[in-house]
Amino acid sequence: MGVEAVAVIGRNGMGKTTLCNAVMGVAPPSARGSVRFAGSELLGRPSYKIAQAGIAYVPQGRRLFQSLSTDEHLKMIRPPRSARWTPAAVYELFPRLAERKRISATQLSGGEQQMLAIGRALLTGPQLLLMDEPSEGLAPTIVELVIATCQKLVEEGMAILLVEQNLGVATSVADRQLVMVAGRLAAETTAAALVDDPDAQRRYLGVEPLAS
Repeated sequence: MGVEAVAVIGRNGMGKTTLCNAVMGVAPPSARGSVRFAGSELLGRPSYKIAQAGIAYVPQGRRLFQSLSTDEHLKMIRPPRSARWTPAAVYELFPRLAERKRISATQLSGGEQQMLAIGRALLTGPQLLLMDEPSEGLAPTIVELVIATCQKLVEEGMAILLVEQNLGVATSVADRQLVMVAGRLAAETTAAALVDDPDAQRRYLGVEPLAS
């Protein structure tokens, strides 16, 4: 995958989060197959080695530390030397977090927590950002912010693998759309083709078609 955004879409229970786990090194020991990134095999490697290889993960549900403040979350990660992303850069990307840097994660809104989860991932200096359902449970205005953030990151040269059930988000962020059914790749299409195919939207996602 080059510098682009690719979306993995599908109904609940189709294996999308399992795919994320496999990429990040938390697949079951019995897992078979191959997970390759930048020419190297990832399957069987520990998660920290995968992170060092240049992959960062924004997990479903954010997984923040309740006892830590916004600033503590960001400063607990040591960015690589000459890194594009520092705590200051994260605050510039998400000014709302700068206003709430002393606030604990439990006091942040869902949208602010998602900003923090994205910012924390960026501090590792990734080449690839893996995002699992980043729009889940967020207000429409925050969903638009997530979309704009992803678009900005891709424009700056970061690859994104977006796992998403929200078709509007998936097609706004990524042109390539990979459809998962029962743990397997069932189809590959483009955002434009999927938006124009109501039958595929119902068949693969079980949703009412997007408005044209």
